[in-house]
Amino acid sequence: MSTEKSDIDVDEDFSPLESDEAEAPVETAKTNLSKRRTIDNLLEERRLQKQLADYDYDL
Repeated sequence: MSTEKSDIDVDEDFSPLESDEAEAPVETAKTNLSKRRTIDNLLEERRLQKQLADYDYDL
């Protein structure tokens, strides 16, 4: 076994978290609310379509 210590070069300028956070666009609460309402409406429509499919008779 060798008792010599090897020097490890460390890149001190490397910071992946800072670059990822800087590039991410910030969405407003209004946009998020609009998306949530759209999703809720689609889910409600799907639920109602499923209920209608359960009634297996002609009108």
